[in-house]
Amino acid sequence: MSDIKAGPRQWWGLAVLALPTMMTSIDLFVLLLALPQIGTALSTDSVGQLWITDISGFLLAATIVTMGTLGDRIGRRRLLLLGSAAFAAASVAAAFAGSAWMLIAARALLGVAGAALAPSTLSLISHLFADERQRAVGIGVWLACLMGGAALGPLVGGVLLQHFWWGSVFLIGVPPMVLLLVLGPFLLPEYRAPNPGRLHWPGVLLSLAALLPLIYGIKELARGGWLPWTIAALAAGLVLGAVFVVQQSRASDPLLDVKLFRRGSFSTVMAGMFLNTMLPGGTMVLITQYLQTVAHLSPLEAGIWMLPAVAASLLVFQIAPRLARVVRPGPLIAGGLVLTVAGLMVLATVGSQDVGLVLLGFILFNLGAGPLVTLGTNLVIGSAPPERAGSAAALSQTSNELGFAVGVAVVGSIAVASGGLLEGLHRAAAIGAVVLGAVAVVLAWTLRKLKPLGRST
Repeated sequence: MSDIKAGPRQWWGLAVLALPTMMTSIDLFVLLLALPQIGTALSTDSVGQLWITDISGFLLAATIVTMGTLGDRIGRRRLLLLGSAAFAAASVAAAFAGSAWMLIAARALLGVAGAALAPSTLSLISHLFADERQRAVGIGVWLACLMGGAALGPLVGGVLLQHFWWGSVFLIGVPPMVLLLVLGPFLLPEYRAPNPGRLHWPGVLLSLAALLPLIYGIKELARGGWLPWTIAALAAGLVLGAVFVVQQSRASDPLLDVKLFRRGSFSTVMAGMFLNTMLPGGTMVLITQYLQTVAHLSPLEAGIWMLPAVAASLLVFQIAPRLARVVRPGPLIAGGLVLTVAGLMVLATVGSQDVGLVLLGFILFNLGAGPLVTLGTNLVIGSAPPERAGSAAALSQTSNELGFAVGVAVVGSIAVASGGLLEGLHRAAAIGAVVLGAVAVVLAWTLRKLKPLGRST
């Protein structure tokens, strides 16, 4: 553990990083509420609305690895400021878009800008806090803002759409980005790799060629099932992804350092975080549908009912780093996943009017996921060399993006096969409980030698 403790300047720097993170999280949820008004105002059909919704996520997930590595080379603060300027400009363009295609183009730019923001903020936190304990707390704050955006999105969007036009939901991202542009140069340190080398353009192109069809196939699988073009997209993505990994393992200056995966704790934690996002994340989609279609709550009422579970996440993101000072990460993460399993088991038994039990299950699996998300992210970032922190942060975010997309597709398939939303919910929760129970055992064994935060290993 480093003896260098962060002071007020570093904590103010964290605040400057956390606010834009919350805004990028709010962005998706306010859009979902605004879609009906957008469809009417821009005469957009269902296909156009799908492109408006999906294009940002497509490009964010496809470019985030490139952006993480680019930040290591040109400077993480510089990339963060460029991304925030692009995000603000794209938000204004989206708010005043006069056609569906203009809005789709603005959303595409928002995705690329978001890809620049996410790994830059996370990797700069690792540079702000040299002390392992403080870094874990900083990551917890960052994650809390990410989740807080998901909670505030429906509420903020509902208020704006009640009093203003649909474009107002995009403008809420502008002030935080302007604040970041003004204060960032004074509060945030700059960091770039000492010998960064050139950006590996063949790797950039191949990563895009692999991720774009893979993400498209996953999303189409959730919507339409195993259609021929969906299978072709998935197959192309997987094949090109394998070629990308081989290419990067042989490159002298790779876009992605595949050697990181040779570390048992790194690869195991990454896999655990992927599954932890995939299964409960997909189940969360069913919970939102349950509250509205089975329990017949309005979107705003459903959002209010979900607030306690989100509050549980915010709480555990702050508590987990402090518990990790006295409890080993392995047992703490595994013990948290036991709570997640318990929550999923509750969800596997709920009836059509058991809103209270649904809330209990949601709270339990949010509480249980906290240690893995917080400490896992800290382990992933901390295990990478300083010059590769941006790349490691991008991998962490890519795992979350793909995990959620896969989760939605898998849970959607389960719901269709089960013949009803409630039976889909039951099966998805039961499968998630079994898989995450196994993940808890594997992580407990793999991380058994790690000491509590701040103690020598």
